[in-house]
Amino acid sequence: MLVNLCKCETCLSAGIFMKNFFSLLFILLFGASCQDFGNLQFVALLPDTLEEVSGMEVVVGSDLIWMVNDSGNSAKIYGYDLAQKKIAKTIAISNVSNTDWEDLASDNNGNLFIGDFGNNGNNRKDLAIYTVTNLSAIKEDSTNAIITSFYLSDQNHFPPRKKNRNFDVEAFISMNGFFYLFTKNRSSDFDGTTKLYKLPAKEGRFEAQLIASYKTCDNEHICQITGASLDHSTGNIALLSANKVWLLSSYTEDAIFEGTIETIELQHTSKKESITFKNSKTLYIADEQNKFSGGNIFELPINN
Repeated sequence: MLVNLCKCETCLSAGIFMKNFFSLLFILLFGASCQDFGNLQFVALLPDTLEEVSGMEVVVGSDLIWMVNDSGNSAKIYGYDLAQKKIAKTIAISNVSNTDWEDLASDNNGNLFIGDFGNNGNNRKDLAIYTVTNLSAIKEDSTNAIITSFYLSDQNHFPPRKKNRNFDVEAFISMNGFFYLFTKNRSSDFDGTTKLYKLPAKEGRFEAQLIASYKTCDNEHICQITGASLDHSTGNIALLSANKVWLLSSYTEDAIFEGTIETIELQHTSKKESITFKNSKTLYIADEQNKFSGGNIFELPINN
């Protein structure tokens, strides 16, 4: 009788646990659908594997959205199937490590680029970009990358004085055979300035040349550039912060900041570090998980 009673109590405990589990799951899913995301349209919750997502990219020849996590995580890229709401492919990059992967870019040939240039302390001397060639043709679960290492042309101190700490790169694009890098300003005298650097998109070690700068806005919590993407069909560039997107268009050659710049207020603030063009009319944006919030993929309609 005692055994039967224990079994009953065990079943009751298990039943309560499962009820609470599904209740919590319902709350999380229902809560995500009911939250006010401002001008963003909620698309999906990311799995815990991508809780620190720092870059995302749509790549020619692939039906997946490719993502990476930032520092402290594995040197892997993840192909997310939006229709199935799951990671469909994982590829380890065998010949490099994830010091601080902060963004992804791509080109018209189906190549994926990984920006290992996160530099919170402004003291790194091992900045790099890794090229994964012909991504859609990779059938294995691991591959090697081509390495482009670089240094910033105007950095002479590691780290510089706190008021001059504008050497953290967390956003880039690949365009016309070059990489264009945008800094996340961490200066104590923050004024919204993001610096733009250019270097060749090929194997070797290069000096990234400072070619321009632009002032976004003066609140460091919502004005730091954390992601970038290029629409290869139009040449338009999107820059991301915690609650804004800047759309850059109608520029010529390297004069990226001298064309038309439109600021889009997202009306939603979170730790957003990932952005990519779904197409010329829509952007994908993702934010990192933070306890019971974040870890979302959004769509943002744009007028081009």
